[in-house]
Amino acid sequence: MNTNNILESKLFKAIILSIAVLIILVFVFGLGVFVGTKKADFSFRWADQYHRNFGGPQRGFFGDIMGNQFTNSNGVFGQILKIDGQILIIKGRGNAEKSILVSDKTSIIRQRDNIKLFDLKTDDIVVVIGEPNDNGQIEAKLIRVLPPSPMTLRPDTHKFHKFQND
Repeated sequence: MNTNNILESKLFKAIILSIAVLIILVFVFGLGVFVGTKKADFSFRWADQYHRNFGGPQRGFFGDIMGNQFTNSNGVFGQILKIDGQILIIKGRGNAEKSILVSDKTSIIRQRDNIKLFDLKTDDIVVVIGEPNDNGQIEAKLIRVLPPSPMTLRPDTHKFHKFQND
């Protein structure tokens, strides 16, 4: 048998095809492991930071399962406590402090006007909508500044109260 006969034989073609399929399967398996590891790493880091950044349930996840202690991780309604560069600290429901990351893509709106980050000030009441990141911060997509009024919704109780003019 010469090399041309070996290269043209059905057995040789079947062996080459089997090796190619095996290589593809190993590649797909490795890709699946890589993606799964990235997802698990993100989930672990996000969960590790949850209680510190989002308040979480006050007694842990199993302390009061039926209670209404969970906070919304995709947004916050509250009062600006601090502005530090691109980061806002907002006091939300239950006096939980939330860290908000503002980027150039964040829309900041007061009434009908688009404003900039430097136009915000402490004690402004805002509604923030965004997405949580790996560090447990909310990456703001939209910040809506609410105007002060005689009847304002209190962020800590979600109930209306009248402002007292001292």
